[in-house]
Amino acid sequence: MPDEITRNRTHDDQIDHDQTNNDRRRFLRNAAMVIAAAEFITLGSASAESSNVNAPSGSSSKSNTSFAPLKQIDAGLLNVGYAEAGPANGKPVILLHGWPYDIYSFVDVAPLLASAGYRVIVPYLRGYGATRFLAGETFRNGQQSVVALDIVALMDALKIQKAIVAGFDWGARTADIMAVLWPERCKGIVSVSGYLIGSPAANKMPLPPAFEEAFWYQYYFATENGRAGYEKYLHDFNKLIWQTASPKWKFDDATFDRTAASFNNPDHVAIVIHNYRWRIGVAEGEAKYDDLEKKLAERPVVTVPAITMEGDSNGAAHAPAAAYRGQFSGKYEYRLITGGVGHNLPREAPQAFAKAVIDVDGF
Repeated sequence: MPDEITRNRTHDDQIDHDQTNNDRRRFLRNAAMVIAAAEFITLGSASAESSNVNAPSGSSSKSNTSFAPLKQIDAGLLNVGYAEAGPANGKPVILLHGWPYDIYSFVDVAPLLASAGYRVIVPYLRGYGATRFLAGETFRNGQQSVVALDIVALMDALKIQKAIVAGFDWGARTADIMAVLWPERCKGIVSVSGYLIGSPAANKMPLPPAFEEAFWYQYYFATENGRAGYEKYLHDFNKLIWQTASPKWKFDDATFDRTAASFNNPDHVAIVIHNYRWRIGVAEGEAKYDDLEKKLAERPVVTVPAITMEGDSNGAAHAPAAAYRGQFSGKYEYRLITGGVGHNLPREAPQAFAKAVIDVDGF
């Protein structure tokens, strides 16, 4: 679950957050994380072209429960498990999940895009599902640049030179990172919650208490008790995150359990704990990735075509769209998806997510 206020703030940004702190406290108490409507470009506004965010032709209101048989491929440090849909010669789209989710966040998005002629690749990130490390001695690293490198390696293994990259949570951050470090590999991106690139140094900057409260799990994971607790109560812990991140989404046990199976990956706990500890500077990354992280710490601007999205009932900490608008210099749109949509936006609003992918392809 994100994280998803990037803490690279200027002094003026901090003042702005202090000024709106009362609203955000109320918002956190309601666990809905709904930012004032004036801070967003709504789907029905004149500046957004959203009054007709409809499902692509051939979509269905009935949710899918499975993918075609998964595939496996060696890519970089990993043997990656992934779902694939659509024609082999279609335009490539890579869909990326976050924590604590998995490829089933896209179980309805993938067939929509496949029916529109796209070649859709949905990989398990490191530490999830059928993805495994090729070598037992490889450090179980969860820092942000490494996850992006995994996806570049996957594209190389699949002989995909350029793709639309779309995701949420860790997946949105990965799309952002790929767009700024390897823009030649990205035809466009769709990023839920916007610009999520950060750094351990920036994340040490204190935020108002209401925001820090939303990151409770991050500080819990910084302790050995937190690691042990996450491992012991893995199922219940992640179900709680689902409930608080999407407070209006009435998912059933079967929907959660399909994804929960991916947490049984032998590296899941190690990857998640390292990711969150690295973010706040209580765990080291690997020196060989320092140059990439230095570039990311400078908050480079996304120049490729981009659509950012938000659910109107996202219960995870996230910044208002206006806070990150300046980080996108190419053709850009922001879309607020209404109707009680929470953090797992592709799963809760698959038609809107698929439409964003198709639209960014047309930019």
